[in-house]
Amino acid sequence: MKIEEIPTPFYIVYEEKLRRNLELISRVKQEAGVNIIMAFKANALWKTFPIIKEYVTDSTASSLNEMHLGNEELGGNVHSYCPAYTPETINEYLNGSSHITFNSVNQFNRFKADLDKHNATPGNKHVSPGLRVNPLCSVIETDIYNPALPGSRFGVTAEQLGDTLPEGIEGLHFHSLCESSSYDLQRVLEAFEQQFGKFLPQVKWVNMGGGHLMTREGYDVQHLIGLLHDFKSRYPWLNIIMEPGSAFTWRTGDLITSVVDVVDNQGVKTAIIDASFACHMPDCLEMPYKPAIAESVETDPSLPTYRLGGNSCLSGDYVGDWSFEKPLATGDRLTLEDMNHYTTVKTTMFNGIQHPSIVLCDKEGDCRYLRRFDYSDYKSRMS
Repeated sequence: MKIEEIPTPFYIVYEEKLRRNLELISRVKQEAGVNIIMAFKANALWKTFPIIKEYVTDSTASSLNEMHLGNEELGGNVHSYCPAYTPETINEYLNGSSHITFNSVNQFNRFKADLDKHNATPGNKHVSPGLRVNPLCSVIETDIYNPALPGSRFGVTAEQLGDTLPEGIEGLHFHSLCESSSYDLQRVLEAFEQQFGKFLPQVKWVNMGGGHLMTREGYDVQHLIGLLHDFKSRYPWLNIIMEPGSAFTWRTGDLITSVVDVVDNQGVKTAIIDASFACHMPDCLEMPYKPAIAESVETDPSLPTYRLGGNSCLSGDYVGDWSFEKPLATGDRLTLEDMNHYTTVKTTMFNGIQHPSIVLCDKEGDCRYLRRFDYSDYKSRMS
């Protein structure tokens, strides 16, 4: 199939763009001498994993479902981090993980006996325990994505940890970035070393978390590589781990939708589409942000200008405004750009609205369905 032959709405992933990101990530991994692993919280389209695992096989999981997906579909090591493990989940995590990070000293102490028992059992793979720490260095403007806000529930502060690292901890994990630059990482690393550097001789690895948007246009890749080299020169015994989410699938896919009606109320024109911001693009409302539309032009009130309204009954299911060279009409197709990372993983079936199909397009422009949805998908989610 060609793109124009596919009925809307559908998400489309471009193999060529995905490979371009993966090649850059592999370059950083090799030149900096670090381990870069995939975070499923940003993208879990496992039917694209045969492409991804040509470059990366290790992953990070924040749930049992993500852990199982990593083991089944990527096949490498799984680094697990969950804000709180429970007696019902801890052994399943231990059986499926290579590394496990605890969010608090309390959590580590509570499950240390389970960890020790697992690691002492012949035939079991050693699970390396880590502790998440919070350097309290805030470089993120949007509060909902900022784990370093005052009162954050994520990680142990230097004040809480004091002068003693719990016996048995093999690694430290921090996550303070979100779609950030290498210069943001530099600030966080300085805070991390100042507060937690005294513990680094006692551990084997440091996980620098996610948010490293190295595939973004303008990102200073050489500065990142130099920064990592410099860190490794001070702590040559450490295995450095990074788990970017967005970087893997940044600008690798779009959501193609169609205008199904145009309404005009009190001078505001809204083009209603056959998709929904609330259901299919929730970050547009949560963050919020206004996605680029390939067919639009620079906003100009003298041109035909529209909000886009989602096809749900939520009053706030709209984003705008965009200008176009000519008036929109029913049947016009719109390409909402960069709708792969943090999009398909966050969709809902609110209102029972049909989920967009998922399509993969190869470098020759030939497309195939990865998944088509129907009523049974909606009904099977309900009880």
